[in-house]
Amino acid sequence: MDVSRRSLIAAAGLATVAATRLRADTPALPDKKEFPVVNAEVCLNNARWHPAGAGAMRAVQEYLNYKASGGGADGDYGGGLQTRAKELFARLIHAEPAEVAFVPSTTAGENLVAASLNLPRAGGNVVTDALHFEGSLYQYGELARQGLELRIARPNKNWRIDIESLDKLIDRKTRLVAVSLVSMINGFQHDLKTLCDLAHARGAKVYADAVQAIGAIPVDAHASGIDFLACSSYKWLMGDMGLGFLYVRGDLLDGLPRSQYGFRQLTRMEYHVFPGDTPGNAVMDWTASPTAGGHFEVGTVSNTTAACLTHSLDYIMRIGVENIQAHRQPMLRRLQAELPRLGFQPMTPADSVSPIVTFAKEDMGQIANRLKQAKIDVAVYPHRIRISPSVYNDRADIDKLLDALS
Repeated sequence: MDVSRRSLIAAAGLATVAATRLRADTPALPDKKEFPVVNAEVCLNNARWHPAGAGAMRAVQEYLNYKASGGGADGDYGGGLQTRAKELFARLIHAEPAEVAFVPSTTAGENLVAASLNLPRAGGNVVTDALHFEGSLYQYGELARQGLELRIARPNKNWRIDIESLDKLIDRKTRLVAVSLVSMINGFQHDLKTLCDLAHARGAKVYADAVQAIGAIPVDAHASGIDFLACSSYKWLMGDMGLGFLYVRGDLLDGLPRSQYGFRQLTRMEYHVFPGDTPGNAVMDWTASPTAGGHFEVGTVSNTTAACLTHSLDYIMRIGVENIQAHRQPMLRRLQAELPRLGFQPMTPADSVSPIVTFAKEDMGQIANRLKQAKIDVAVYPHRIRISPSVYNDRADIDKLLDALS
C-alpha cells in the first residue's frame, strides 16, 4: 500500500503525543545525578562524544530485553523507536519528519549530498572553509582531483570565517557551499541565514555539518533556509555512534536523484513469481517514498542508538536548548577570561555562544599529564586545548580545570 507524505507526517504526529506523555519534571542544571561520568572524572570533553545518561542506558536496556525475548509478542518495537527518534529530531530542528533521513554518520550524509548533486561530474565549484571538518576537506580535496574546482576560505586573525571572504568565492558556478555550522576546531559559528541568503542569490545550495551544533545551540532549519544538514547523534544529542540524521529541504526532494538504493526507500513491494502473488510480467513492482528517507536510506539502522535517542532527545527538549546554552555560557566566559592569564592564546571568538572554546599553547605534553593525574578530561592537541562543558558541569569543574592548568 502506498504511503503518502501526509500520512507519514500524521504518523509522526502520533509519536509526538506518545513522547509528550513520557515527560517528567524538567531537570535542574547542573544535572549531575543523571550522568554517572561525574563519579569517574571531570569531563569537559563533550565535543568528542557525550557520556551516556542513566535514562538513556535504561532505554537501551529495555530494547535489549526485547531483543533477547525474540520479539514475537511486542510487534515492531525497533520500528517504533526509529519513528519516534526521527520525529523528535525533526521537532528539535523545526522541520518535518518527511524531511529527515537516517544516515550512519555526519560524513555519510555529506557524501550523499555530494552524490545527489553529481559532484564533480556536473561541473562548477564547491566553496568551503578551513574550519570545516577535516574529513570533509579530505572529501572535497579528493573530488578536486577528479575535476571539481574547490575554493577554501581561511580564518581571519580573530579565528572567524568572514562572510566577505565567502562572498568573494561564491559565484554563479558554485554548486555547493559546505561548512561546519559550529567548527570542531574552535567553536566558530556561522550565521546560517546570512550564508544561505548569499548562496541562494547566486544559485548555490548550502550544506551544514551540524554535529557540534544541534542539541547545543538553537537550530531552525526552515527559518535558516538551509538546503542540507547532517549530524551524528553521539555528541550533543547524547546518543551513540552508528546513527545520525540528514535533513533535506522538502521542496528539493522531487528534483534529487537517488545515488544509492535499498529496501528502506520503498513504500510498496509487490512480487509476481511466488504462490499467491498477483500476475505480472516483472519479477517485482515497487513504489519509492517521496520523503528524505525514501531518497537516502538504504538498509537497517542501529536500534540500540534509536532507543538511546528516544530518551536523550526528549531529555534535551524538556530542558530546552536555550537553557542548556545559558547554563554553559558563564563557564565558557570564565575560561575565556582566565586562560589568557595562564599563557593560553584564545582561538575562539570572544562573543561565541557555541559549546566549544579553544586555546593555543606550545608544548602541551606536560599539561596533558597533569590533567590526566587530576582526572580531568579535555581535548588536548600538540599545540592547543579544546574545552566543551555540558549539562552536568558547573563552576566547581571549571575551578578544578583552572587549578590543574595553573
